Amino acid sequence: MKVVDFLKQKREALAHNPFELKDWLSPSIRDYWSEFLDKANNSQLVAWGRDQKIAASNDAIAPEPEIKQPAPIELSEEAQRVKEEIEANLGEEIHVGDWLVVDQDRINQFAAVTEDHQWIHTDPERAAEESPFKTTIAHGFLTLSLLSVLTDSVDPAKQTFPSAKMTVNFGLNKVRFPYPVKAGVRVRARTSIQSVTPIKRGLEIVQEIKVEIEGCRRPGCVAESVIRLYF
Repeated sequence: MKVVDFLKQKREALAHNPFELKDWLSPSIRDYWSEFLDKANNSQLVAWGRDQKIAASNDAIAPEPEIKQPAPIELSEEAQRVKEEIEANLGEEIHVGDWLVVDQDRINQFAAVTEDHQWIHTDPERAAEESPFKTTIAHGFLTLSLLSVLTDSVDPAKQTFPSAKMTVNFGLNKVRFPYPVKAGVRVRARTSIQSVTPIKRGLEIVQEIKVEIEGCRRPGCVAESVIRLYF
């Protein structure tokens, strides 16, 4: 038999019975091999691995800790009354503001404060020649910043929720500017409430505000505003 065939045969045999390797070893090497296996099986690393496996098995069957539910929020009588009133009108328009003129002077003042002097806002002559709108337009953020006055939030005599001690602007979920507000047009806000949620000492309200442009089918801004009322 050729040496190559012999080694191939032995390799296949060892693949089916790896313990035959021990029989191939000389007696002296075989003793070292046995001693090596004993030490390996009793080593600290093997013991640590065995302990970890047992711990993992115990963890797998350990009961999950009980999750404590938050205590229910208790509303004041006035907050509860406002909540019920809002829930009865969800999705309906609750406020339509007065018309407000967005003229070039207001646009220029906003540009000066924000340092946004892009010509589409502040250069009427160039806008008349190069802009597709043929006039200057208000900054989108100017329209957004007008929401407070357009919804009468800054007028103490026209508060939507007068019984609340304090109203806080909590942020915006999303904002879009579907159509530009051209210089000189009038705009007003139309508000509807989407949801109301009890919070500590008050209510969180999500409302949709549309900024209507006079004589235009598309709004200049649609924003989902989040406010908090404290009683």
